[in-house]
Order: sequence, then structure tokens, then C-alpha cells
Amino acid sequence: MPFWRWDAFFHYLGNRYILGGVFTTIWTSVAAMSIGLTLGLIVALMQMSDRWILNRPPRLYLLLWRGTPLLVQLIIIYTGLPQIGIRLSVLQSALIGLGLHQGAYLCEVIRGGIIAVGEGQYFAARALGMNYWTMMRVVILPQAARVIIPPLGNRVNDLLKTTSLLSVISMEELLRRSRMLMEERFAVLEIFTVCALYYLLMTTVWSRVQNRIEARLGRGYGGSISGATA
Repeated sequence: MPFWRWDAFFHYLGNRYILGGVFTTIWTSVAAMSIGLTLGLIVALMQMSDRWILNRPPRLYLLLWRGTPLLVQLIIIYTGLPQIGIRLSVLQSALIGLGLHQGAYLCEVIRGGIIAVGEGQYFAARALGMNYWTMMRVVILPQAARVIIPPLGNRVNDLLKTTSLLSVISMEELLRRSRMLMEERFAVLEIFTVCALYYLLMTTVWSRVQNRIEARLGRGYGGSISGATA
């Protein structure tokens, strides 16, 4: 029996079942990143508040979600919470777990971008009579985006691969569908090679998109973002 079959490889390369897993991986990543960005922005602003009632709670959240593995978090959410009467679907568990995990890291990315904006911008916004939220939306966050985009793009790239952990809680993303197909067809090397190629394709495409975004945001500052922040 040959260890590699090209006909099987090309067959699974266009297999609809695996392509469905690719689609699930992509939209799950987009949804989880949206949750993480929203949560990260809220936590970042809370951390920067002068009021202890706002800046203290994020510390516990960051301690728990940075200090424990994502895989353990997902298992607790999906299989542990039902023990105390909280039952979540696979999709709900996946999005909550990934969203909370991303938010814990993105809050520092966002906070770092906000801090990087010069104090003069705050004074100028105040002089124009802007309130806090208008100042953040119109003046501070657009400038902070130049600093935020590179590490944010890296988090997206990492998230596309991290979704493979969802297979542990039965989420039918790319890895789980590949495993299920392998258990049925026993073409281990061909199927998992196809799986790896699709992950490589997704991360490569996103890297190109990220480079274009960085170049576009850096136009008004005399170069790319990476060059401006080096």
C-alpha cells in the first residue's frame, strides 16, 4: 500500500466537506475577533480610568484569561458550566471562549495605541470643546489605529490557527472535519496535508491584506506603519 496517493490528495483538496470547515474557520475567526475588539476596547478604557471602581475589575479578568490556557478555558465553558446549570451550545461556547481570550490580549494592544498618541492631541481636542467620547472617536482612536493595526493583524493571523482548538469541544471547523474524514477514509497523510495547506492559504491571504491596510494607513505619515513605529 503506497504511503502517498496523489489522486486522493487532489480529491480532498476540493472536497466540499473540508471546504465547509474552511468557511466555518473563517467566519468563526471574524466573529471572535469582533467580540475581542469590542471587549478589548472597553477593558482598555476601563484600565485608563482614574476611578478605582472601573480600573480594578479588569485586573482579575486579565489575570484569569492570560494566566490559563485557552484549551482549558474552552473545556470549562463547554463542559464545566453545565455542572452549575449554565448550558451553552458548541457555537456559543466557541465564540465566548475565543472572544474573551482575544479581548484579554487586545486590550493591551489598544491601550498601547491610545497611550502612543501625543498629549497635545488631547489638549487640542479639549480646546475645541469635545467631550471625552467625541475626542476618542474623532481624534484619538483614528491616530491610535496606526499603532494598533500591526499587532492586531498578528492576532488575527494567530486566531485563524487557534480555531483548531475548537475541535476539542466538537466545533466542526477545518481540523475537526479533517479528522472526521480521516477516520472514515483512513487517508491520514493526504487529508492532513490538505488541512495544513488551507491553514497556510488563509494566513498567507490575511498577511497580504494586513500589509495593504498598513500601507494605506501609513500614506499620510510618510511611509508604512511598521516604518513609522520602528
